[in-house]
Amino acid sequence: MNPDYYQNYYHLERNHWWFVVRLEILQQEIKRIFDTKDKENRSKLKILNIGIATGKTSEMLSEFGDVTSLEYDANCAEFVRKKLAIEVTEGSILELPFEDNQFDWVCAFDVVEHVEDDKKAISEMNRVCKNKGKICITVPAFQSLWSHHDEINQHFKRYKMNEILNLFDLQSESVDNNSFNVLRKTYFNSFLFIPIWLFRKLNFLIPQQFIRKGAGSDFEIYKENYFLDSILKGIFRIEKKLFRKKISFPFGVSILFFVEKN
Repeated sequence: MNPDYYQNYYHLERNHWWFVVRLEILQQEIKRIFDTKDKENRSKLKILNIGIATGKTSEMLSEFGDVTSLEYDANCAEFVRKKLAIEVTEGSILELPFEDNQFDWVCAFDVVEHVEDDKKAISEMNRVCKNKGKICITVPAFQSLWSHHDEINQHFKRYKMNEILNLFDLQSESVDNNSFNVLRKTYFNSFLFIPIWLFRKLNFLIPQQFIRKGAGSDFEIYKENYFLDSILKGIFRIEKKLFRKKISFPFGVSILFFVEKN
């Protein structure tokens, strides 16, 4: 992998509208659960962050406890070690290099879609999570949004909410399940769903002067534009405000799903 890739991704994670507001939403929703259930044990909490990319989510999670960062890509792990001076463990979500019942929180933000055996991934997260611990995931939503963005990011699929419930053996909200208690589930990035769908289906119509040469994913395709970025952040942040009122959305570009292990 070109070393510049990690530096560029580091910049994206800290500046691109989607990464910035997604992180704000994650922080807000985690804090709500944390303040309710784990605040008094803050200094003792052990958090596993799976698939850390360039480390921004680990920086955010460090507000809530002692974070163990796991990254599958060895070059990315080394980049983060040097850039952020934090310890990074190399390993796969399909075979987590940790003991059973080791962590209070187990997080995988936009990771599960990168493995074909997603059931195994959830099983491994469950294995290393303590009883009454929290498992937090986000995944891309709706196969109808599938595009070159998914292919270049090596996704295996996009999800509907019922598929996530199935992964956790929570097929019906009316069923009393002994394994997990759902703390928060919602689609998000909902207000931009239609524009993003149109963009992915019709991006060949976008004037070339707005496209970055050699662009691959949606995150890379536009040349940086402060005005456009500010508008998209503003729209996305409306959802963040609504989430404060515990509003959930029936569709969106992504899914947020938090459970407590019984």
